[in-house]
Amino acid sequence: MRVLVTNDDGLHAPGLAHLAAVAAAAGHEVTAVAPGGNFSGSGAAIGDLGEESRIRCREMTVVGLEDVQCIELDAPPALCVLSSALEAFGDRPEVVLSGVNPGLNTGRSTLHSGTVGAALTAANLGIPGVAVSIAGHEPDVVHWDTAAELAVSAGEWVHTRPGSLTLNLNLPDRRRSDLEGIRLASLAPMGAIHTEVRQRDDEWLTLGFAETTAEMPTDSDSRLVAEGYPAVTAITGIRVRELEDPSGLLSWLGGHPRAAV
Repeated sequence: MRVLVTNDDGLHAPGLAHLAAVAAAAGHEVTAVAPGGNFSGSGAAIGDLGEESRIRCREMTVVGLEDVQCIELDAPPALCVLSSALEAFGDRPEVVLSGVNPGLNTGRSTLHSGTVGAALTAANLGIPGVAVSIAGHEPDVVHWDTAAELAVSAGEWVHTRPGSLTLNLNLPDRRRSDLEGIRLASLAPMGAIHTEVRQRDDEWLTLGFAETTAEMPTDSDSRLVAEGYPAVTAITGIRVRELEDPSGLLSWLGGHPRAAV
């Protein structure tokens, strides 16, 4: 299985090294293509690509991945996936593994996650993928391999399924033997953390993060991970939404022309 490993934390982040190493040890053909810096919060952005975009890329050696082709691309993770799908770095990948991200990507705020955006970009290109995140923040995270092992197993599963599935996997920072059973999860209304306005003056807006303390639904990813369960959610990106009254929309638009500016 040809596996592309990427992330939104940079090629030399420990989560990527563990994920790529576990995938390679499982016998898969692994290529790592990841940003040169931090692209957290980039979602599925690819940047402003002109007709002849030139993006700096460098093949590099990553500690622990000496036998894996590792490429640093000065671009968001979604563009790492797109360029790999276009065979810029070898054969088209069959599965994309994105992570391991330090810090959970749960709830509807996954819309903004670069980790999740990479996996959704893969699905948009017809490639199944898994985004994986673990509770805690570098260097506090201890059990990288727990997340990596489950992510590789999930990647092997989506490879066998039709429809370019995307899975979002979130785990507590525990040894595998100490985890509760893996659970299918819904998306919580909020992530494990949320953004808040700290200060605003005439020139600056200061934002920050705060831990979410509101009670989440019992089957939601945020709640399940807090209770010790690895939570896996099948997610999808851009798609058409069926309208209950499509004729009403057409009638409204047709009946309310605006004067030309």
